[in-house]
Amino acid sequence: MEKKQLSILFVDDDKFLLDMYSVKFSNNGFDVHTLQNSEDALKLLRDGSEPDIILLDVVMPGMNGIDLLSTIRTEKLAKNSVIIMLTNQGLTDDVAKAKQLDVDGYIIKATTIPSEVLAEVQKIYSSVNKQ
Repeated sequence: MEKKQLSILFVDDDKFLLDMYSVKFSNNGFDVHTLQNSEDALKLLRDGSEPDIILLDVVMPGMNGIDLLSTIRTEKLAKNSVIIMLTNQGLTDDVAKAKQLDVDGYIIKATTIPSEVLAEVQKIYSSVNKQ
């Protein structure tokens, strides 16, 4: 049986990082969609999009990633998506808030190179889906 191509949604206001991760994940067989703000991400999810994996930055203009995660959980959007925070915010408060909102993983960008992010995302996805 052929492995299904996983879809991934990146939400980050840093276009350079979006482009870099987009290439990294696309080259590794992912179907990548990127958005630069939480509002666009919410619209996409409210319209019924359900990517396999959602990566959220914490610090973004307008609605931050923690608030976006909270809204996704409250509105029961993307119920089957694995949601991972990919951020430079390693503050205990942010991690605790994300965990309270049942985030599946938390990766600190500053200390992780793209290939490690890819490996970590795959590991988190597999552990959640017990593949």
